[in-house]
Amino acid sequence: MTEIIDAWMQIPSRSFLRDPLFASLRRWPTAWQGLAEKDRDLECDEVLQGFSEQGVSKVFASAWVGPRGELISNESVALAVQRRPEQVFGIASVDIRQPMAAVRVLRQYVKNHGFKGLRILPWLWGLPPDDRRFYPLYAECIELDVTLCVQVGHAGPLMPSEPGRPIPYLDYVAHEFPELRIVAGHIGFPWVCEMISLMMKYPNVYVDTSAYKASRYPDELVKYLRGAGGGKVLFGTNYPMLTAADCLQDLASLELGDEVARLFLAGNARRAFKLPD
Repeated sequence: MTEIIDAWMQIPSRSFLRDPLFASLRRWPTAWQGLAEKDRDLECDEVLQGFSEQGVSKVFASAWVGPRGELISNESVALAVQRRPEQVFGIASVDIRQPMAAVRVLRQYVKNHGFKGLRILPWLWGLPPDDRRFYPLYAECIELDVTLCVQVGHAGPLMPSEPGRPIPYLDYVAHEFPELRIVAGHIGFPWVCEMISLMMKYPNVYVDTSAYKASRYPDELVKYLRGAGGGKVLFGTNYPMLTAADCLQDLASLELGDEVARLFLAGNARRAFKLPD
């Protein structure tokens, strides 16, 4: 059976599902809309059971901390890791307005709870990823040997999209921190070619397909994935926006071939997040 690892998902709280920030996402006919109507926190076990039933063996679950506070706490993610260590890898989120406090939070959850990375959403802070406030965190990711997950492309929530441009912002980061492993989430549309150029330029830069069904992958990305980018693209869902079943439904139509499909679904995640074989 082919291993599948989801590089970008959340185990959502009630406040995350119903936050006004995501009103634009709830208008789309996705899983998010129905889950928000349930008006409750989703239990870790029910979420992960759904992923298992849809063929996903492991997930990278992220906390969510923004300017208005926590929507999904690092502690709740740590509890999910503790409950399902064979299935869940934690990704930290921090308040970047106090960079050294943020560094200490990241260090705590990596060292004490085995988290595998840090996620930063530039649109959430209204800052591009080359802003000076992020740089202490990048240095700490390198010291801890964990991966930076950063959103690229347009912002689905009603926030400006400019911080999600791969060039010049993420280009500066990859150039100035060549040791930093970077997984850029959400493909990078409409700047897909910019994102591909960064992956071709920098050995440690990857992209994941979260927030997109296979039927909606841009042609440029599919061509890159079939060819030179076979080792650079990771599968992701952005659950609760999309389920694994949604994202996998039309995968066969991409005609990736067995080896590229194996890398896309799990092998590239293992390398980008430095997981043991």
